[in-house]
Amino acid sequence: MTSPFAARAAASRISAYGGVLVFFALAIAGLFFVKWSPYYAKGFLAAHNHSLGGSIVSGKLPASPAVGLQAGLDYSIAYMKAIWQALLLGLALGAGLETALPRAPLHRLFAGSKGPLRATAFAIPSMMCTCCCAPVAVGMIESGVSASSALVFWLANPVLNPAALVFIGFVLGWKWAALRLIVGVALVFVVGHVAARFVSADWRPRGLAMPPDDAKGPFLAAWARAFLRLAVRLLPEYIVLVFALGMTRAWFFPAMTPDIGHAFWLAPVLAAAGTLFVIPTAGEVPIIQVLQQFGLGSAGAAALLITLPAVSLPSLAMLARTLPVRVIMVLGVGTFAFGLIAAGAAVALGFS
Repeated sequence: MTSPFAARAAASRISAYGGVLVFFALAIAGLFFVKWSPYYAKGFLAAHNHSLGGSIVSGKLPASPAVGLQAGLDYSIAYMKAIWQALLLGLALGAGLETALPRAPLHRLFAGSKGPLRATAFAIPSMMCTCCCAPVAVGMIESGVSASSALVFWLANPVLNPAALVFIGFVLGWKWAALRLIVGVALVFVVGHVAARFVSADWRPRGLAMPPDDAKGPFLAAWARAFLRLAVRLLPEYIVLVFALGMTRAWFFPAMTPDIGHAFWLAPVLAAAGTLFVIPTAGEVPIIQVLQQFGLGSAGAAALLITLPAVSLPSLAMLARTLPVRVIMVLGVGTFAFGLIAAGAAVALGFS
């Protein structure tokens, strides 16, 4: 006769296996629907048209709309239409990491010197933008995954996105794709590792999305509670920042002319703008293409190519809910620095 203890242990194992299966089923189905299938079709369009359409910042014009509430509303609507499905998936996966996956195997998977490499292997097919991936990184950190692996995963998602590299190759040219890949790999591992060193061993995230008492009961109910807590923590500030950046985007991107496009001061200005501004996945490609048509030089284009996808003010604010402020500063400054490195490399290599 089976003892009550054995029955409870068996039920616990079944629940754990069920959580893992549901998590990976959601990840695979969600990524196929939100990322893999649309990007597969978009790749053929990019190859045929050598364009991804107008820039989300300025359309097909050399300048962004004037600063104002309407500019913020228009940008917020366009941006949210592009990312809302991926954002919901990111929130669901971030919550699932805390409730559906057993923590001990998760820690082992991303521990040690191979942890960041494994994180990169998971990030490459994920292909999320920096904001949609932020809830997943938060879930990783709050589940006890090493900061180094979580930050490498977060940076690798947008920077090493294989679909974006293909779009860059077809639209901007394959030398630009090679520059993005080489500088991007360095950014992911250098900035990720340096930033992680500023997370002390005794650091504990503030305001966990899933308090211990809420982890009891059926895993789907716990997952739903974690999803709601994560959304409440991360989304209000995120939405406000997206609106503010869209409203003031004319301050980030000067009206482009050939004289301005080749000015010495433009590369650091655009590196700073790209570090702060928020775009959907691969949004940097049409932004750069449109600005190049009006005179943007190689230094400014390279700075945007690296900084625009890597981080943004809203995504950094999301991580600031979980990580120390000094880590957020390293991530921002490090991204800006690699934008300048890419700009210098483009000029030295004679990119046009």
